[in-house]
Amino acid sequence: MSRLFSWGRTAYHFALLYPDRVSAVITLGVPFLLTGPEAFPRQFIPGGFYMLRWQARRAEKDFGRFDVKTVVKNIYILFSESELPIAGEDQEIMDLVDPLTPLPPWFSEEDLANYATLYEKSGFRTPLQVPYRAWLQDYGVSDLEVKVPALLIMGEKDYVYKFHGIAEYITSGKVKEYVPDLEITFMPEGTHFVQEQFPDQVNDLIISFLKKHI
Repeated sequence: MSRLFSWGRTAYHFALLYPDRVSAVITLGVPFLLTGPEAFPRQFIPGGFYMLRWQARRAEKDFGRFDVKTVVKNIYILFSESELPIAGEDQEIMDLVDPLTPLPPWFSEEDLANYATLYEKSGFRTPLQVPYRAWLQDYGVSDLEVKVPALLIMGEKDYVYKFHGIAEYITSGKVKEYVPDLEITFMPEGTHFVQEQFPDQVNDLIISFLKKHI
């Protein structure tokens, strides 16, 4: 049975581990990246960077100071900006958001309420584990070439694009050493939530890709 995934590194790692079960990979805002303790570029990342904080299991205490709806709101505000979320020594990640900051214009109060309801039921354990804490795991894969067609949709205002070396990694074609059959589409006004900003355009790109390859 062919499968399609669209959750960043997890999608690619599944394709590496189970190539016979994957027909294509589509990711939004996250290219193929190596995993494992040695692959995480700690030397280039400030200690207050949100991924380091969440890998160190500070999120549970940080999030616990607020209701679920506020946590979801803060994450949408932070991650829809073009700057990397980095907290000071005396801050937690949630402290980076001014309580008076409005939601992004493409994310409604109804959207927020619906998401909050879902996370009240599920909690944040899985989204913290995948992908942030899972990045540190070694999956024991020796062949790092993704054999299936792949599509990366990248917002040019996505904060991920400011990770150390990411822009060059994508634009230079280095990423294609791991994913040879990769198509890349940039959306000039897109942020980390490009699929929610521009759902029609993203859907069209995905459908076109699937018609071509599946």
